[in-house]
Amino acid sequence: MEYDKATKNRLKRIEGQVRGVLNMLEAGADCREIVTQLTAIRTAVDRTVGAVIGENLEHCIQDELDKGRAPDQVIKEAVGLLVKSR
Repeated sequence: MEYDKATKNRLKRIEGQVRGVLNMLEAGADCREIVTQLTAIRTAVDRTVGAVIGENLEHCIQDELDKGRAPDQVIKEAVGLLVKSR
């Protein structure tokens, strides 16, 4: 499956944020600042998950149906993926 450049850029940005938090930890930054950054990372990850699901869910479901899988099984898995992402 192909992922667009925007999704890859989101993940690179998150990677940079994580590195920044590691630097903050090593520098002994205030815990409130660290928690603020970690919260921002979590939000960015959640939004990225939503974007990936939004962009690819229909394609993934259709692929599985084309492979002959039972529609009810495919739908259950799709719903499970959505629930898991929250």
